[in-house]
Amino acid sequence: MKKFLFTLFILINLYSVSYSQQLKLKKSRNSIGASVFSEQIADSTLSLFDREETIYKEITKGNIPDYLRKLVKISITDTIANKPYTLVIFVLPDYLSIGTNQDYLYMPVTPILAQKIAELTHCSLPTKKLVDIIYQHAKIRLEPQPIPPTKAMTTVPVFEKHNLLVQDQLSNLNRTHLNSLLVAGNKKDIILSNKIYGENSAKVVIYGWHKTDGKPIQPVYNKHSNTWADYSHGLRLVQNRVYLNGKRTTLQKILAHPVLNKLISDEGSIEKPFYPIFKIY
Repeated sequence: MKKFLFTLFILINLYSVSYSQQLKLKKSRNSIGASVFSEQIADSTLSLFDREETIYKEITKGNIPDYLRKLVKISITDTIANKPYTLVIFVLPDYLSIGTNQDYLYMPVTPILAQKIAELTHCSLPTKKLVDIIYQHAKIRLEPQPIPPTKAMTTVPVFEKHNLLVQDQLSNLNRTHLNSLLVAGNKKDIILSNKIYGENSAKVVIYGWHKTDGKPIQPVYNKHSNTWADYSHGLRLVQNRVYLNGKRTTLQKILAHPVLNKLISDEGSIEKPFYPIFKIY
């Protein structure tokens, strides 16, 4: 009887959050496609700082594909200390891109810019556990398309090359992809972790790129500086506002909680669930 009443309570409370959530980002009135934008940031004389400033300005204008605006609802259930929990989160259906539905570029960014974009959109980055959960819920699972590592892997031409590989995979799925279905397997994730903050400097922590057998190519890795962004990196945003057993709270509060962090973290509580944005490139 208690279990029935609890389930009924959750269903009633979740009814209020069953509607779709939208990414908090204004719509661009004069969007430019990725073809034009790529030319703007491909200039070899452009510094990393200038490139990311240009990217950020385009994001603030709202120049992203429309299919990214509708967030995907995921329900996470677990029993902790003999008490059942349901956590409802909302995530970006695919990795962040710039452009239109017909002409977009998956946009690798440093964690510095990732954090700025997250704050702009009232979102956070995922944890390792959330990346796994998102993959499990994905309706479209793509086979990773690695490019042999070279010094050029952090350049726009390689970003574009990988973009074409992924879009070729999606070419027969455009109808469902552009309908905001959850996609995974096409990029590694920049993640939240206690491994961000080292003794001397902050790092970028990456994880994922799951193969179709569910196994990730990239284990948790934090050996790159926080100014690193290569073609394989993707930015998946997770809305800060979440619902725990029907009650509104935040992702940050769940991550910091000594017990409930288990719902979305497999490394314990994360007291600093963000990247520093003060680093000079």
